[in-house]
Amino acid sequence: MSPASAPAFADPVVDRAQVHELQSRIRQMQATKLESRTFETHPALGPLLPGGALKAGAAYAVHGSTTLLMALLAGPSAAGAWCGVIGMPDFGAEAAGRFGIDLERLVLVPHPGDQWLTVTAAVVDVLAVVAVAPPTRAKDGDVARLGARLRQRESTLIVAGDWPQAEATLSVARSGWDGLGTGAGYLSSRRVTVESAPRGGSGPRRRAELWLPAPDESFRPSGPTRLEAVG
Repeated sequence: MSPASAPAFADPVVDRAQVHELQSRIRQMQATKLESRTFETHPALGPLLPGGALKAGAAYAVHGSTTLLMALLAGPSAAGAWCGVIGMPDFGAEAAGRFGIDLERLVLVPHPGDQWLTVTAAVVDVLAVVAVAPPTRAKDGDVARLGARLRQRESTLIVAGDWPQAEATLSVARSGWDGLGTGAGYLSSRRVTVESAPRGGSGPRRRAELWLPAPDESFRPSGPTRLEAVG
């Protein structure tokens, strides 16, 4: 594998042989086992998450930004976790690499079709952190079964959109681009306000101002870290 071509499954249904092969490759290539019950995410996003990290066995929802989803993947990926992205054909591997996601440990399933839930469950069996963009709403029973599998495998799910059992829901409340001059120039950086709502809406929401990304293509607070109760 090379950073220029992250592994991808082309077929709607992941073949069991592919799953077993990938499991074998991960065991051979991953030097250490991630023993922690959490996956450290990017420091700029940690204060927005309950416990300051992504919890193994839990699901999270992200609204309004593929870049925000990439930022959530970047921390676990840099720490050695294998990550997967399902149902996002426009997910740019080149941009993901610039943002700190290790393409050697990234699996892409761009077109799972109607079998997206089956594919997600199969990939969760193999990878530590999996992001998915569901094309349809999942039934409550399917959500419960996938949640049980996450807990069994100690994997983390990041959903682009709504998810009824999300540990936290992150969304971009405000966004503004920098870089244009007087009618000319390039959009080079983006400042956003990210809000985080805890599971079930219990407890206050959190808010942080971030560069997503900064002019140097990094993720970081746009000023001193600031959290606010907004609800």
